[in-house]
Amino acid sequence: MVNEETMMFKFGNDENKAERIIRNVCQAMQEKGYNPINQLVGYLLSGDPAYVTSYKDARNQIRKLERDELLEELVRAYLEKQA
Repeated sequence: MVNEETMMFKFGNDENKAERIIRNVCQAMQEKGYNPINQLVGYLLSGDPAYVTSYKDARNQIRKLERDELLEELVRAYLEKQA
C-alpha cells in the first residue's frame, strides 16, 4: 500500500535562533572583510566550517545548527520577503 499523502517536513519552532546565528555570523564575516554570501554558500555546500571565520565565535555558533536548519531559515526569510 502506497501512502499518497504529502509528508510535512518541519524542524521545530526555533527559527529565531537560526536567524540570530545567521545575522551574527554574517556580521562577523563582514567585519573581517569576507563576503558573507560566498562564505555561507561554501559552508552550506561543503559542510566545511573553515568557510566561517572564528572571529567573535562565529564558527562555533554556525555549527550549533544543522545545515538543513540554516537552509530552512534562509528559504523562509526569502519567501517572506517576496510576499
